[in-house]
Amino acid sequence: MIAGVRKAVATATPYVPGKTVEEVRRELGLEKIVKLGSNENPYGPFPAARRAMTEEIGKLNAYPDVSFREIKGLIGERFGLGPEWVAISHGAEGMLQTLGKVFLDPGDEVVLSRATYGLYREISLVMGATPKEIMLKEDLSVNLREMERALTGRTKLIWLANPNNPTGLLLPKKSVETLIKRLPRGVWLVLDEAYAEFASPEELPSVAKLLEAECNLIVVRTFSKAWGLAGARIGYALARPEMVRTIDTVSEPFNANRVAIAGASASLKGDEAPFNEAIAATVRERERVTKALLGMGGKALQSHANFIFVTFQADADEVFGKLLRRGVIVRPCGGWGFGSSLRVTVGTPEQNDFFLAALRGVLSGYGEGEA
Repeated sequence: MIAGVRKAVATATPYVPGKTVEEVRRELGLEKIVKLGSNENPYGPFPAARRAMTEEIGKLNAYPDVSFREIKGLIGERFGLGPEWVAISHGAEGMLQTLGKVFLDPGDEVVLSRATYGLYREISLVMGATPKEIMLKEDLSVNLREMERALTGRTKLIWLANPNNPTGLLLPKKSVETLIKRLPRGVWLVLDEAYAEFASPEELPSVAKLLEAECNLIVVRTFSKAWGLAGARIGYALARPEMVRTIDTVSEPFNANRVAIAGASASLKGDEAPFNEAIAATVRERERVTKALLGMGGKALQSHANFIFVTFQADADEVFGKLLRRGVIVRPCGGWGFGSSLRVTVGTPEQNDFFLAALRGVLSGYGEGEA
């Protein structure tokens, strides 16, 4: 422990991202590499975003509009809300970090799933809070009932990803809405909908209605996934206006860059067609790849995100390593407690074909019944 560093920092562990193409190329010297480990959108950035970001480069000597008025208005319109209901951040992660600062004191408690996005736990630990992790149900869905039972007088936040990462499963809309409406006065639900655009809108909670009903709800979304702007790092939260003012107060000044804002705003105004095409293509490929994985003997969950969680009777790290040497990057799920499972991003048809061919080659090396 470095002298002077807060004790709570020692309880956290670094976030481990998926391998990058550059990293694999350096390590293995491969020419063709397909990256299906970080849930990026292979179809973005879309045309209007590209044009706007290119034009914005000449303005990088100046800070962006600190009010973020235009992009807040554009986001709010998509949900039937005014700009005062929207807060902007450096990616969804930046918003999650800010919410930790807004709510958590040492000794507070947070409730989260045992298998979910790891940053929830680390943010809570760094702020000195105690995570109460709830096991998934037998079908690997999040156990909302046990989450509610875990609430105490010291609970400040529930962290909930929907669809969940790494499983891709979506919670029943009514169950989420019921939990939100039953929250005690001092407990807030942070509903992380990073992958919500890949799910059917009819199956998602009615965010605007819940917020207007003054529920203790903060919804976090991002332009990284469905909008294809992962490298631009821009996310946002939807919350009651008084909560947005609090978030904006705690956030760093100018907490999104000009190029990212320009790209996201332009996409919302002019990229609806390519956005919808990318979502449709991803959903089609998700179903096709899932069927292929089932045909190889895998147990693939029915995903509502842009990735697939699949289990084979083989060590996931070993399968990951063998795929890597064939030029395919996926995400082994041992860190979530699933030693035989992989999380695979849905890519383009060509990328998915390359992955499936590589996987068949890897699995052929195992004896019957072992993979």
